[in-house]
Parts: sequence; C-alpha cells; structure tokens
Amino acid sequence: MRILSFKPGHDGHICLVENGRLVFSMEAEKDSWPRYEVVTPALVQRAMELCPDMPDVIAMSGWAKGFHSVSAPTDGRYFGWDDDCVISQTRRIFGQEIKYFASSHERSHIFCSFALSPFPQGEPFYALVWEGNIGSFYRVDGGMTVEHIGQPLVDPGNKYAYLYALADPSFPVGLGHFRFEDAGKLMALASYGSPGTPDAEQRRVIDRILEQDSILLTLDKATFKNSPYFNIGIQSDAFKQLARFHSDAIFERFHSFAKANLTEGLPLVISGGCGLNCDWNSAWKASGLFADVFVPPCTNDSGSAIGTAAEAQHHYTGSAKLAWSVYAGEPFINDVDDGEIDVAEKRALDLHEIAEDLARGHVIAWVQGNYEIGPRALGNRSLLASPLTKEMHARLNAVKAREGFRPIAPICLEEEVDRLFENDGASPHMLYFQKVKTDAIPAVTHVDGSARLQSVNRDDNPEVHALLSAFKQRTGYGVLCNTSLNFKGTGFINRLSDLHRYAVEHGLDGYVVGKTYYKLNEARNERQQLIEVA
Repeated sequence: MRILSFKPGHDGHICLVENGRLVFSMEAEKDSWPRYEVVTPALVQRAMELCPDMPDVIAMSGWAKGFHSVSAPTDGRYFGWDDDCVISQTRRIFGQEIKYFASSHERSHIFCSFALSPFPQGEPFYALVWEGNIGSFYRVDGGMTVEHIGQPLVDPGNKYAYLYALADPSFPVGLGHFRFEDAGKLMALASYGSPGTPDAEQRRVIDRILEQDSILLTLDKATFKNSPYFNIGIQSDAFKQLARFHSDAIFERFHSFAKANLTEGLPLVISGGCGLNCDWNSAWKASGLFADVFVPPCTNDSGSAIGTAAEAQHHYTGSAKLAWSVYAGEPFINDVDDGEIDVAEKRALDLHEIAEDLARGHVIAWVQGNYEIGPRALGNRSLLASPLTKEMHARLNAVKAREGFRPIAPICLEEEVDRLFENDGASPHMLYFQKVKTDAIPAVTHVDGSARLQSVNRDDNPEVHALLSAFKQRTGYGVLCNTSLNFKGTGFINRLSDLHRYAVEHGLDGYVVGKTYYKLNEARNERQQLIEVA
C-alpha cells in the first residue's frame, strides 16, 4: 500500500510510506525556505516527482484554519485522541477513485512516535504529547486504542516560550504574537541558572503563566509591566535564574502527574516540540518510571505527516510500524556546473586532509546523501569544526549569526562516548543531555558542563564515522562540533548554488559535497570581518 501524507500548517511536510517503509519525508522549510514553512506548491511538485505512481491513499493530518489551535478545524481536527476524529472515505483525485484518510493532529504525534520506536506492536505503552497547545499522557493498548490518562498542563510549549518574550524588550506587547525560536533559546538560557527554590516574585510570575489557558490569546505580556522581569533583558543573570526555575516547574508538573498515574512501568514514547528539550528527555529516561523511553528525531510537528501515514496504514492493514531512516529527506541538488564555482581549489575527498584542516581550526560544511528528517542536523547537512578550543564556540556562533549563549553540539564516535561523556546509551538523534567528563573539548561544553550529543556508529552514518575516526587519529579525540548548515531563519541548505554563496558570505574555509572537497582559503578575511562585527 502506497500512502502519500500531508501535514498542513507550520513545519509543513509531505511523506510517502510504501508497504510499511518510510520512503521520504520532505519538509517545506528545507532547501533554504523560511523556518517553520507551510506546505508550498513547490513542495507538492517535488513530492509528485518522487512518487513512482499514484498513491493508494491520500492522508491528511488534522489542523486548524488560523493562527491558533482553537480556530475552526480542518478534516481530522487539531484535538482528539480517540478514533471519533478519523475520516476514511473514497475521493476522486486526478480522475481516479482514491482512499482519503484524515485524523487529528493529536493522534499524529502518538502514532509517529510509536511507528518509529523500537517497541513492538501488540504490547501496551504510554505516550506523552507535549507541544505548544497539548500537554497530555495516554495509555495505548495492544490494539492501538488510545486512552487519555490526563492533562497535567495546557499549552506547555507556549508557556515555556512565553517567559522569553516577557523578558525580551524587542518582543511587542499585545495578544497573538509568537516566535517559534524562543523555546530553543530559553532552553539554552535555563542552563545558566542553578537549582533551588524560587522566591515570592519568581513564583508569582511562574504560577501566573502556568495557570493561564490559551496563553497566546489571553495573556498580554503587558500584564507583567510592574514585574521586575518585564523587559529585563534575556541575558541578565536574574532572568537566567528565572528561566531555570520556570523550566523546572513545567517538568515537575508532568513528572508529579506521571509518578501518581503512570504506575505500570510500561515503555514511554514522547512527541511534540517539548520533546526537543534534551534535559527533559534525559530526566524522563532517568526517572525510573518507564521500562524504556523513545523520542523520534521528528518529535515536533515535522513528524505529523509520518504519524498520520502510520495511522492510515494501521487503519487499512493493521500494522502501525514503519521501517525508516533518519536520512529520509531529499537528495542534494547540484544546480550549477562546477566550472561556475569560484573556489581556490577543488579536490577529491581525502578524509585525512579534512581531519588535518579541521585540526588546524578550519570550519567546513559537510554534505552527504539525503537531508535529515526533523530539525536537527545529524551529519548530512552540517557545519563541522574542531571542539578543542573555546574560541571555536564563538566563531561558530558568529558564522551562524546566533547569540553567544547558544551551545554548540558535539558529534562523536559511539565508541568514544564512554571516555568523553557520562553515557546513558547511544544518542543518534541529538535528543539527550550528557555531562562532559573532560576539559579537552570546550567548544561543545555548555556553561553547566553539559552537551547535547549525537553519537555515530559505522552502520548509521559510515561517512561521518570515517571522518571522526580520521580526526581521532590526528588529534586523539573522535568528536567534532556539529551545527546545522543553514542561512539564518531558513531550513537546511540543499543545493550547490546556495551552499557556495553561504560558504563565501559566512567565511567558511571549505565545503564537502559527496566525494569532492571545495577549498575556499581566500574566505579568511571575510570571516575575520564577520567575527569583528559580531
């Protein structure tokens, strides 16, 4: 059975599932479109090019007709955990009778995280969906019947990000404003705070935010104009401490509920944008409440079309499981002739040469195969650099035009993890928190001594594994800085013309595409100017 599935709204994407296998998941923001882009005609056209034939099923994830989830619903609806929201019909598409399936956005999260998990179908499990609007636990039985256990908190993701906007003088007063990127920035800032007990004013702010339903529509930040945290500045020490307490309060709300109500010790699957919080994921894994914990790489809305495709497959065939690879995105587009690219030198790829240049302090873009599904660069659309100096952290944030407090993640040989990090198992999708055990890799060590690690083995990504092995041979450390290859405010770069322009404008030392190494030695002056301006 061939299922073509769509996720409308932000983080829009289209995926193809065929006979239980994820063939591709194409995201609207990738190929340098704006972050969080909706499905575009260009994306539909590209998806049709990659479909080998007409699908048997068109699947549609439920959504809302407007800015907020409470707006009028589309087919399948935004909210809904039971099968009352399922639509299964026959519709005429391109002159052919084709099955049409729709289900809720809420269920898409549950089915995505289970479909990609290692847990077998036929055994019960728990699910946690915590995203901008939904914050609920579920129990799913062996027949994939979903039971809603409870909702510890409404709007957890929106309430998490709200605090950043409250402190940021550039964020306007008034209802209805929102920035998707604020949650990730708050996660970085929370690491600067210390554990402890909030004082009366800190507690007042946190409680006021957590108690408010539909917070984006009902709580203007001007409500806090008399608070010392109103427009205090996101890099003030006082705000960083409040960010830590706010983050801890949200997690504790869910942890206390789980401890009281999820008592069977079943496995847990996690989905929703809050599943990108590595600290929280690690805390769930360490909680002792669950037999195992799984978070997919597309845990945010970039997995919703996959989830609805998995549910459609289950509806028609009985199977909710998918075979998949994290590198199920689109192949790289060579849209210009090599002769049109002005580089200092073009060479056949030699991993030992790349390792030598990285050890000398070069920053190199690394492009291989298809792009990664989900928001994290996992070695196929990455900027790579040596982690051995603190200065590299500053340089990469300058290249990325990011705030200096943002951490840089490590990509590490799986066999090196025990030596360099407190190891709680493989972390192939950069979704867990680790403590760094050495002071030798300061560029990837956050202020609290942590890292958000991607571990790599030879089977998952043989090209990156080989490069890391060459870097270890050169330096003694099988780990590199790894950050996403993208223009500011856009998704991953996915064509050669954009890559070359990015490398020149951002002062990279070179880039690798497949088996070719393009060296840009003359870019150093431009890079230095960029750092001085930053």
